[in-house]
Amino acid sequence: MFITIFVVLDHAEAVARRVGEPYGTLVLTFAVTAIEVSIIVSMMLHGENNPTLARESVFSTVMIISTGVVGTCLTLGGWRHRKQAIVRQGTSAYLAVLIALTVMTLVLPTYTQTTDPGTFSAGQLGFVSVLSVLLYASFVFAQTVRHRDDFVQEQAHEVSMRTALHESLSVGVLLLVSGLIGIVMLAEQVAAGVEDTLVAYQVTQADSIVGAMIAGLVLMPEAISAVRASLNNELQRGLNVAMGSACATIGLTIPAVAAASLLTGRGLTLGLPAADAVLLALALFICSVSFSTERTTFLTGMVHIVVFFTYVFLIFVP
Repeated sequence: MFITIFVVLDHAEAVARRVGEPYGTLVLTFAVTAIEVSIIVSMMLHGENNPTLARESVFSTVMIISTGVVGTCLTLGGWRHRKQAIVRQGTSAYLAVLIALTVMTLVLPTYTQTTDPGTFSAGQLGFVSVLSVLLYASFVFAQTVRHRDDFVQEQAHEVSMRTALHESLSVGVLLLVSGLIGIVMLAEQVAAGVEDTLVAYQVTQADSIVGAMIAGLVLMPEAISAVRASLNNELQRGLNVAMGSACATIGLTIPAVAAASLLTGRGLTLGLPAADAVLLALALFICSVSFSTERTTFLTGMVHIVVFFTYVFLIFVP
């Protein structure tokens, strides 16, 4: 499993270097989002109806990225380079999109009145899904076309092209897709086995554990890529990879699982419990403070890591 992940990472970075920024960061983002959608949908259809699995997986993805991955990038990069520069306009755009999408899809369902708390009606689910896709598509357009400079760090770095020189772009894409398919198959088997085991032992937090495990396995290539970029003093590229994945998870995964729910008639509970909603608000608030200036240090990252450990602890001791 881990060997496959590292192979995928190498091919993804080779493709990213060939197509350039910010397009390169979108390659891994879209690929990983496709993996997560495949796993969540298959798990939703596995055995009895599991209405909260999608919510837990998406929530775990946002928390792991905004606290764990971002915190590690800022801490290690800040420790090695003392202070690192970011493009404030780009990170602010990521946060604006992420805040809007998370509130609409993970918080708002708790307060709607048409159906039970935590759920949307069919009309509400379709409406929010369309808005999520439109908002994410607008963000990608701004990132790649309209305001491309807001997401590209001006400082030039010497980057190794060793992998890119040994394979063409088409070959790199083919190998990347093949590796991602392998991760999907392995992660699906592992997640299904863990879920069945937790249910057999009547573990009360089974959905939270499985959701966090799915998110952790799927995000590993992006996490390693982001940390590598930070250590190479390319913090903005690392943040593009990490925060872009969080935005894609909300903007694309939620509509995909919503469509699966509507087509199969299986229930879908999206509204977060109060404690998770507080943690989510805290993570997003800390991100907004951390990225309010154009420089970050290792102390900035430590704040994120503390929240990440709190999130992990509360999974097992709610």
